[in-house]
Amino acid sequence: MNINWDSKVLHSIRPVIENLENVSIDHVQLNTEAKKLSTVNYEIKVANNQDKRPEDIIRKTMLINTLNFAFTDFESQIKYALNVGDNTFSDTDAMVYQIDQAVEVGIDFYDGHYLRDITETTFKSIFRANIEMPMSKEKTDVLNQVGQILVEEYKGDWLNFVKSGPKKLYQNGEGLIERLVSQFERFRDTSIYLGEKVHFLKLAQLAFWGIHSELGKYDDFYIEDMENMTAFADYIVPVALEKMKIITYSEKLKNKIEQGVLIESDSIEEIEIRAATLFVTAQLTEEINKLRLDDEKIIIPQLDFKLWTDFHANKLSLIHISEPTRPY
Repeated sequence: MNINWDSKVLHSIRPVIENLENVSIDHVQLNTEAKKLSTVNYEIKVANNQDKRPEDIIRKTMLINTLNFAFTDFESQIKYALNVGDNTFSDTDAMVYQIDQAVEVGIDFYDGHYLRDITETTFKSIFRANIEMPMSKEKTDVLNQVGQILVEEYKGDWLNFVKSGPKKLYQNGEGLIERLVSQFERFRDTSIYLGEKVHFLKLAQLAFWGIHSELGKYDDFYIEDMENMTAFADYIVPVALEKMKIITYSEKLKNKIEQGVLIESDSIEEIEIRAATLFVTAQLTEEINKLRLDDEKIIIPQLDFKLWTDFHANKLSLIHISEPTRPY
């Protein structure tokens, strides 16, 4: 599967890549790392959902990505974590565990009517762990907004949204990502760079990657144009790329990151980090595929997942810190 460099996201980052000031890309090192990564196993083991209906997996995936932001207290830097027996769940994993528990006891988290009406008090009573869920008010507000649209347009059900258009990410404004971004403000992850709009669309893409990776074996849920999907521009994958010496930061930006100075959302520095991440992962995937057999070729999200998994627990590398009030 070839990389579509004219996809909405990759096309939009071109002006950023052509004018990088704070991030540098070493193309020789990129090719060196691509050779190493060409022999890696990219098979993704999905959760055992044999007892779950595909419809509920879709509802759950969309809910998770609606809430998938801010799991660290920005003052104390303590992560949201939950101890369950001998296991510890943190960040998104803790939230997912608590969603599952809530659904098991009858809380209708998959119903837009419930999301529209949930209060911050109720939200906090469901999500209790070692610290208060960060940005509880913002998360509650997002649920209310999303629930309202689901009720008004899709009878309160994410499944109706997914099934109401083509099984493509992009198709003349009617694709899954196109409709999600246009109808739900929560998923509009864009920035302005030199007067032009740059599309990152992290959670919109992540939602449909989750659905495709779990349910792609079913014809009803197979997404046909996955070559249009990019990496998910967060703060972990740049750690991997910096550690591999494919990207380097300017001295000023490097000092900021090392000192934990907040890098504001939509700043030139943040836009460059995110754009470079998308560009490099696309190029890496392209170079990796040149070295693999046709039936072993990968798509960008598979590489993203591999890098994210390998470097998520790495505390020694540089991690950029985005403005905490931005829910992506």
